[in-house]
Amino acid sequence: MNLPLSRRAALSLLPGAIGTLATLGAAPASAQAFDSSHAAWTSLLRKHVRLQRGGQATQVAYAGFMAERAALKAYLTSLSAVPAATFAAWPRAERQAFLINAYNAFTVELILTRYPDLQSIKDLGSVFSSPWKPKWVPLLGAQVSLDDIEHEMLRKRGDYDDPRVHFGVNCASIGCPALREEAFVAARLDAQLDEQALRFMSDRTRNRYNPRRGRLELSKIFDWFGEDFRLGHRGVASLAAFAARYADQLADAPADRERIRAGTVDIAFADYDWALNDVR
Repeated sequence: MNLPLSRRAALSLLPGAIGTLATLGAAPASAQAFDSSHAAWTSLLRKHVRLQRGGQATQVAYAGFMAERAALKAYLTSLSAVPAATFAAWPRAERQAFLINAYNAFTVELILTRYPDLQSIKDLGSVFSSPWKPKWVPLLGAQVSLDDIEHEMLRKRGDYDDPRVHFGVNCASIGCPALREEAFVAARLDAQLDEQALRFMSDRTRNRYNPRRGRLELSKIFDWFGEDFRLGHRGVASLAAFAARYADQLADAPADRERIRAGTVDIAFADYDWALNDVR
């Protein structure tokens, strides 16, 4: 997750983080059979993710992750051990789930390199740098960045073309869709992503119809990545058409819901909260 301008900036990690991230090392040349249930990641998430407002948002107990950092690093090592050829042979849903889990788990590890001395993931960058660009993640036989996972893999045209990925990846910020309290898995991926979308669109702090102004006020995510909601996924070819599917979540009055379904309302984008999604 990143602002478009930030993604284009010249980037570097802060010196204090480099050594810690480097300890993950390069991926082994071969890997044992990978646990596609991602059970180790689910175990950590269930212990250290707190549901808020019925799951519309979550808080992350980074202190808990810190206490179990060895377990987190063991999971990251298992991700890094998967060869590119093995990954390429997997079914589409298994590949997509793997990449979403990898993005989220490596993001948690990135936060831990400075925790608790940060208020936002953006503290790991600066005005001229970004925490999403450095290629410190050993994955599929290469050193990649978090941006690479999100934009060059998950959002690569022709591979998945699934805008719901934006409700699956978590950028460690309050404004971001919730970090799911379990790993994504191939067998339930569609249902999990649908639920993530429903949870996010039900959260009136980030997505809502404003009856006073007569407009939808949606997360800035829909501004940054609006093109992804015009790709025809499940027949949806516009942001208005996507919002129409969540009219009941976005508005209370029947007339307002009908306007949303008809696609006749203006859309504005709310400010994004980059504060760390830590337990408070």
